[in-house]
Amino acid sequence: MAINLSNLFNSINKNSKMGDFQDLDHIDGVSISTTCANLYSKNRDDLVMFYFRKGANHASVYTQSKLISENIRWNLKINKKKIKALLINTRNANAFTGKEGFKGLKILAENLSQELTQKQKIDEQKPEKIQPNEILFSCTGTIGEMFPTEKIKKNIPELIKKIKYTQNKYIWVKAALGILTTDLKPKLAMEECYIGNKLVKIYGIAKGSGMIFPNMATTLGFVFTDATISSSILKQLLKENIQKTFNAISCDGDTSTNDMVSIFATGEVSNSNLNSSKDNKLSDFNSSLFRVLLNLAKRVAADGEGASKFITIKVKNCKTESDAKKISFSIANSPLVKTAIAGEDPNWGRVIMAIGKANVNLNSKKLFIKFGDITIVENGKLATSYNEDEAANYMKEEKIDITVNLNSGKKEFTAYTMDLTKKYIEINSDYRT
Repeated sequence: MAINLSNLFNSINKNSKMGDFQDLDHIDGVSISTTCANLYSKNRDDLVMFYFRKGANHASVYTQSKLISENIRWNLKINKKKIKALLINTRNANAFTGKEGFKGLKILAENLSQELTQKQKIDEQKPEKIQPNEILFSCTGTIGEMFPTEKIKKNIPELIKKIKYTQNKYIWVKAALGILTTDLKPKLAMEECYIGNKLVKIYGIAKGSGMIFPNMATTLGFVFTDATISSSILKQLLKENIQKTFNAISCDGDTSTNDMVSIFATGEVSNSNLNSSKDNKLSDFNSSLFRVLLNLAKRVAADGEGASKFITIKVKNCKTESDAKKISFSIANSPLVKTAIAGEDPNWGRVIMAIGKANVNLNSKKLFIKFGDITIVENGKLATSYNEDEAANYMKEEKIDITVNLNSGKKEFTAYTMDLTKKYIEINSDYRT
């Protein structure tokens, strides 16, 4: 099994090392293929396919933007219980491409379904005919450019040829690299857990670096399990767990036209029957799924465009979770807060500003604010123990924790973000040039 290591670590991912990532290995029922379709000017994998030989139950959450990409439009029309393949391309978002963009997906689905059907005839004892409406698409890249249908179609035979029925860490990293755009590092996560007495795996990859703000989904994320779980239960589990994971991150306050997080269950592990998402037998799985999603979401925020610091904002003891969420994102999305942190300035006044503009009723005399373990504000005024030099020294850390305590209830919410640096402006001013 030959792997092009020079391509694996090429270009924008110089900071990534194989040892940085968890040891994702083989997961039954999932096959992976990556190739270069020359969608970029540089030689890198830009086309990734996940192939489910026996099909996979599935669920997705999508962007709530009023302007959606053509691949989201395609996916929303899919009503098959099982999916046979997911095809992901980078460089082109297939958004604002109209009928031609949608037609391109139809052409690719028909071609890919034919090729995979032939692959079934060669490799399977009981081959199945794969239908175009058993294929999902994910696109990421520039909005408004003509969708490269022919370039992708031309490389489908190569994708089929490169299908790996057995995975290892290298193959998972290749897939994670293949879906990146402005990201600097691939994002992978894994957990093992039990459903009843059966051991199951949960693996995930994601991409996202800019245009990251939650609105049902955020960025692209793909999770795979060998468990036997129905699509309806998967949908409920995903919707529940997305709220405090992918819906708890923000890089720049913008929501993409292409946001998509999906989960696929191959059913290769014959675990006990599950009646609902609340089934007690799903407790361990549900906790593990949450950890995978949170791990991926944090990696997206930490790898935000131009980021030098990863910021956790916990707002606690609020009357409602909604209030806590408003305040946490008011802080997370404040350019003034983010630039102060980039400059390693403990300008806590900017946090006060962000709390105040969140339009949440609060008693200022009960307000507490901490940077790490350093108490900044207590009982609505500057803490007597506050030391500016100590706070300035803390701001030099790569991970910054901000805690806001309203002392008015029992609800809380934690948001994750990054600082705003000159590099962010450079990346986005030069994005197409």
